[in-house]
Amino acid sequence: MQTHRGNTGFSGLGFCFWLMISRVALQAVDNMEGNMTASEETIHHSSSLCAGEQQYIDRRKEIVLQALNNLQINCNEDLVPHIALAASGGGQRAAVSLIGFLYQLEKEAMLDTLLYIGGVSGSTWSMAFLYNDPQWSSNMDEAVSKLSGPGVELEHAVAWLAEQSKEEHFSLTDIWGVLTSAGIMKQLDKRHLSEEASRNATNPYPIYCALEKYCFSHGPLQGKWFEVSPHEAGFTELNFFVETSLLGSKFHNRELIEKKPEMDMIRLQGVLGCALAHEEVIRDVIPPWLNVPIDDVSMEYLRVYNVLRNLITLTSSTIQDPTALSELEKLQKILHDEVHHNESVLLESLDPEERKNLFQQRSLGLMRAVEIWGQSLEDGAFKTSVSFLTKQVLPLILKWEWGTTSNFLYQFQNDSVPDCLQTKEEFHLIDAGLLINMAYPSFLGEKRDIDLIIAPESSAGTMFETLILARNYAAEVNKPFPQIDDKILEESNWPKDCYVFEGKEKEPTIIYMPLFNQQNCKDAEEVRERMKEFATFRLPFSEEKINFLLETAKTNMKNNKEIVLREMRKAVLRRMRKMSG
Repeated sequence: MQTHRGNTGFSGLGFCFWLMISRVALQAVDNMEGNMTASEETIHHSSSLCAGEQQYIDRRKEIVLQALNNLQINCNEDLVPHIALAASGGGQRAAVSLIGFLYQLEKEAMLDTLLYIGGVSGSTWSMAFLYNDPQWSSNMDEAVSKLSGPGVELEHAVAWLAEQSKEEHFSLTDIWGVLTSAGIMKQLDKRHLSEEASRNATNPYPIYCALEKYCFSHGPLQGKWFEVSPHEAGFTELNFFVETSLLGSKFHNRELIEKKPEMDMIRLQGVLGCALAHEEVIRDVIPPWLNVPIDDVSMEYLRVYNVLRNLITLTSSTIQDPTALSELEKLQKILHDEVHHNESVLLESLDPEERKNLFQQRSLGLMRAVEIWGQSLEDGAFKTSVSFLTKQVLPLILKWEWGTTSNFLYQFQNDSVPDCLQTKEEFHLIDAGLLINMAYPSFLGEKRDIDLIIAPESSAGTMFETLILARNYAAEVNKPFPQIDDKILEESNWPKDCYVFEGKEKEPTIIYMPLFNQQNCKDAEEVRERMKEFATFRLPFSEEKINFLLETAKTNMKNNKEIVLREMRKAVLRRMRKMSG
């Protein structure tokens, strides 16, 4: 503001008036800056770590340094390598084997060398399970014992659902989350992830990964990968994050409109591990007689069957009563018979519209079969729980909503926010394994500056697929990734137990360790049989199978201890070169 120094007629009253206006203007600027600061704290747009994560990592490095020195890997605080464990998806197979792997790391005094743990799908179930204990990384014996302990009773799971059903975004995710939590991970964890932000650095920093469903199908790659940590939740490549406690609250053009309660770990577990939310997995249940093109209507029919089949199986894992278990087996058989009777001749004679009507009738028929079965049960606690589940689940299957939450980027005025996010009040978070079934994206690039990724692989499908997908992803988003020779695919049917893909400069080195391999399977056929025995949707596993997976993962880690130590030493040298450079 100019003061008009040449105006000698500027009175004292005028000066006071000018001063008052100036103060008002300055106060307005201060208020605006305060609002901007509050907004920036709420929604973080930066390629750097947020302050909370950085502080945690700084404290964690002290623990990592001590662990490395105890292993005779000498370095100082400035040269502590950034080591991350990137866990894979794979349902209960992945959840159990990750716990076995971490158990052996702890027994070898190597668990405290990890700066981060990142997971997708089934491995996020075990992460949620572990981090419920603030001291889990020094208490792995108890974690393993809990896996074979008693599950949560159905009545307790239903009570949680009854409360959750009152929420605005109640969906199939809640059903899936509570049943996997209660039946597979044997707990109902009602805490909030943001509560971990105030913990000390006893455990590696956790990163949970998901996808945004609409961008996954229709948007740019940068809008797909979503990560949730104790401090922030947001889009890895877009670098837009919201405080984790505000994930699900309502925003409009970066302004917080309505604060909502933070989702608990039960619902978050459902969000992160709901592979059923995407139609692609339905292809696993296509009956052999269905020899007509799979269209939207037949897909709807199969997804109704698939979600019912899996939810019934999970419900069984929360029940001890033999009579109730027998009733659930009877329902599974009813649904199986409905879907697997041969209609190929009939379908061939129908035109598209007639087939559409038939499949719609069959979908309603499946749900009607569940209702009739529920009504036939004897009165009691089991029937009451089934009645509630039937009332809640069947409408949600028709609605087919998963992971619905308010979109913190709604109407956010920024050119880097894609339309698939900017124009929608809600987004849908689903299983990240549908894009890449291992948590690589969160550990690429300069933000976390990872030197070494330890990657225990429990995925189904073609071995090395996650590596190839991650390599292609890194190329598209222009982030360093070690060279992967496609010739390695020749070993995909019967892989070795450990591979090292060495980073040269900015690329992280990756230690890749397949669960079933040449050390524990005599040939490719045995690998296939093991994967079939421990299939992703063959839930839940018996105590015998759980113990087998635990021992397999423990042995894999133990057998390759020296390779991991060697690469940790190299990681220190890499960090030294980075610092000197």
